[in-house]
Amino acid sequence: MVTIGVDPHKQTHTAAAVNQLGVEVAHRTAAARPAGNGQLLEWARALDSERVWVIEDVRNVSGSLERSLIDRGETVVRLSPQLMAGARRGMRERGKSDPIDALTIARAALPEGVESLPTARLAGPERELRMLALHRGRLVDMRTRLSNELRWQLHDLWPDSEIPTKAFVQPSWQTKTQARLARAEQSTQVWVARDMIRRISELTRAAKDLHQKIAALVKQVAPQLLAEPGIGVLLAAKFIGEIAGIDRFTSDAQLARLAGCAPIPVSSGRSDRHRLDPGGNRQLNSAFYMLASIRIAHDPRTAGYLARQRANGKTKREAIRSLKRYLVRRVYTLMRTPNSLPTTIYLT
Repeated sequence: MVTIGVDPHKQTHTAAAVNQLGVEVAHRTAAARPAGNGQLLEWARALDSERVWVIEDVRNVSGSLERSLIDRGETVVRLSPQLMAGARRGMRERGKSDPIDALTIARAALPEGVESLPTARLAGPERELRMLALHRGRLVDMRTRLSNELRWQLHDLWPDSEIPTKAFVQPSWQTKTQARLARAEQSTQVWVARDMIRRISELTRAAKDLHQKIAALVKQVAPQLLAEPGIGVLLAAKFIGEIAGIDRFTSDAQLARLAGCAPIPVSSGRSDRHRLDPGGNRQLNSAFYMLASIRIAHDPRTAGYLARQRANGKTKREAIRSLKRYLVRRVYTLMRTPNSLPTTIYLT
């Protein structure tokens, strides 16, 4: 097995592989872009069939690489900068460079024990859920772009027609539009519009099929989430894909920090207040915000909680921040039940 240390930067990522004794095997630098991530993965797979990636925990520049590796079934370990500081002092190599830092990262993980560090690995139904949810999202985005363009095409053809913004999400509108286009004079513009509505119908059916697959998997790995008010199939899939392996967290506070839902103190002098955390996993943060919005709109108790927070002098943003923190605790509790997921992933 090889341990691959990665020194991440905004423009490039440098990786150095060492064997179990800490002897350098090879190193490689690639652009900090999707293509570069693929090059690093291809290089690493040629070194050894068993490998662990050790990335210095600077998530503002390493997050994209980490997610790319995890999505492809790789095992990723985070090394805190504090451990890096001690490892640098013990390095024999003089000076500082990206390959030296990458080598230091790999060697620093060996004494700690890779299994003792925060490990990220996405496998089994959790990985399938993440892949299906991401693919469905891409199809829905494609349908949205086509639908927006089709509305303008139809406006040119029939200026007096009123077409709602999200009309083509509904099969009834798709069928009605297809029939009207079939009756129209078959110009090039009409042909293009017919092709667009046909593709929109195909994307709608594909998204529906994926939704059914996602629902079946969610019921298999975390049915308790679906019983919680406000959490539907897609939100549950997002929680599973982003925070699966809840046993990695010893408290809901750690999960809140991961999700960027933990309040950050910004007190000074007589001012004693907190603000939103701009860091953390933004996908997960968005999921908790969506859950908060749904609960506010449809749960009288949640709406009452928000009203009490506002009555105590909090702004709407501060009240929602407090609500999100409560929801993190609730989701953490649900996923720690006996039906919770295996400890297989730790994402940002």
